[in-house]
Amino acid sequence: MLEKIKIDFDKYLEIKNFSKDETILRRKSFDQFLSIGLPNKKIEDWKFSDLNKVLNDNFEEISIYKEENILNVINNKIIKEFEHNSLIIFNGKLFSSNFEHENTSKIKLNQLSLSEKNLKKENSLTSLNSALIEKIVELNIDENYEFKKPLIIYHLSDNNLSDKIINNKIKLNLGQNSKLICIEIFGYNKNKNFNLKNLEITLDKNSILKKYKYDDINNEQINYSYENVNLEENSNFENFIFSVGSKFSKNEILCNLNGKHSSCFLNGIINLDDQKHHEIKTFINHANENTKSHQLVKSVLSGSSTGVFQGKIYVNKIAQKTDGYQLSKALLLSENSEFDAKPELEIYADDVKCSHGSTSGNIDEQSMFYLMSRGLSHDEAKKMLINGFLIDVVEQITEENIKELTRNYLIK
Repeated sequence: MLEKIKIDFDKYLEIKNFSKDETILRRKSFDQFLSIGLPNKKIEDWKFSDLNKVLNDNFEEISIYKEENILNVINNKIIKEFEHNSLIIFNGKLFSSNFEHENTSKIKLNQLSLSEKNLKKENSLTSLNSALIEKIVELNIDENYEFKKPLIIYHLSDNNLSDKIINNKIKLNLGQNSKLICIEIFGYNKNKNFNLKNLEITLDKNSILKKYKYDDINNEQINYSYENVNLEENSNFENFIFSVGSKFSKNEILCNLNGKHSSCFLNGIINLDDQKHHEIKTFINHANENTKSHQLVKSVLSGSSTGVFQGKIYVNKIAQKTDGYQLSKALLLSENSEFDAKPELEIYADDVKCSHGSTSGNIDEQSMFYLMSRGLSHDEAKKMLINGFLIDVVEQITEENIKELTRNYLIK
């Protein structure tokens, strides 16, 4: 597949005119990507999602986006249900920001150049992202500040954009005792593009981040998202993923519970049809004592779709009194649909409470018969059972307006 990726890297560096030090770092990252190549099934973390084959099957040729296109999609994507602040990422770049509901002296929005500090080498795709991103968007929230309204990050692309690699990287830093509700909305066009998204989150002591991600619009996009979350003492991270629209999507989340009494709650819904392939992969690192994690992921799969959940709970030897829970369930609506699960526990402490599990099955025919005997059509009964299967994941959301938004997505 690498031969189909058409990147004149020297020309790209020349056009962008980066500093000497930054150019060296970008070359280093690009060389690392080339030396490793695209992920395939030979790599354990990609055993269920062969990105190399996906790109090969979907693109004749793919190149980096570097042109400025006309903005013609934003107005149709903006959420009207409730007041909010916004960041608009258009074609991978920061287009605009609006913090009209906040005390802007408590918020700092920066665009950073690539530096050794910001250079990430977790895998070949994060290396490619580092090589090609133009600026890193960084949002710093001062200590003791709580956002009055949610922040929505809109990821949008030009309607005419096709066969491009689109990169973006965002850093969210929450100071002590701060709080943010953040929603990511993906309004990409329906064309085929390869989207690389990298998100770094730092939660200082006693801070709270509630983050919700929605990929709900049917499209041909190929998406890879890598999130690295670091939590300090008494901090809390709530994360929800609604994974429906794109042709291929892999959400990879590394959550480091570094401080005592830190906690993370990672929940997700995968609801697919046709030949879509979506994966949620988590790694929860309990690195200190009295930490807690809870994961619940449910998948509904029809047509020839594939849903994947890989989840690992790692408990360091000093992480006594860890409480870790993980469960994935799948509902298979077609004999051609597929669910792959790889739940893992790796525990080195002895005073812990950890569990994991994974199940899959079909719709209960007795329940279908009961509902239809009460006057529902076959499709109505099926829809009710599917929503009933998924609704307990929605109930994990602790913000009522976000919960209502998610219910609306669910019943579309």
